[in-house]
Amino acid sequence: MLRAVGVSYEINPRLVRGLDYYNRTVFEWITPSTGAQNAVCSGGRYDGLIAQLGGEATPAIGFAMGVERLVALLQAAGGTVSVRPPDVYVVVSGAQAGEQALELVERLRSERPRVRFELNLGAGNLKAQFRRADKSGAPLALIIGDDELARGVVAMKPLREESGQSECPIVGLAAGVDAALARGRGGGPAAA
Repeated sequence: MLRAVGVSYEINPRLVRGLDYYNRTVFEWITPSTGAQNAVCSGGRYDGLIAQLGGEATPAIGFAMGVERLVALLQAAGGTVSVRPPDVYVVVSGAQAGEQALELVERLRSERPRVRFELNLGAGNLKAQFRRADKSGAPLALIIGDDELARGVVAMKPLREESGQSECPIVGLAAGVDAALARGRGGGPAAA
């Protein structure tokens, strides 16, 4: 199959992965471009792993890539890594809000996969979080706080225009984010 799609390879019967759950085939993608740390991606078959963990027998194959090595390869090839700012930066205030913020953001990411959300995961008071939000370049901040959650809302604050903060019911949050981003783009459709 590799040959059919033009990928060169070398069979090495002595290649071993460090985890015993691999069986039959293991692989490693290497490059001379990164020096001694030449493995970019590696993995293999692990047909019996799910059964060992108590599930049904499930033949599978998996792999892992080194992100830093991929970036190094991209740079060595003359490419650049462009960083697009998030569309929405999520500020969190309060213990309960901290627990629920990740769940809300994951739901939004599922409902609006083209919108980039960045959740503040570090500690910090609201002022410090808003500095991070501003530095991120996001046009919109969502404020998830204990008080807001108790009322079933999330606060929304435009970061790149001089309009005030508003609130949006959590049940309609995805549509509220769309509308706020559209207003920030001059009223056009929210196409992040």
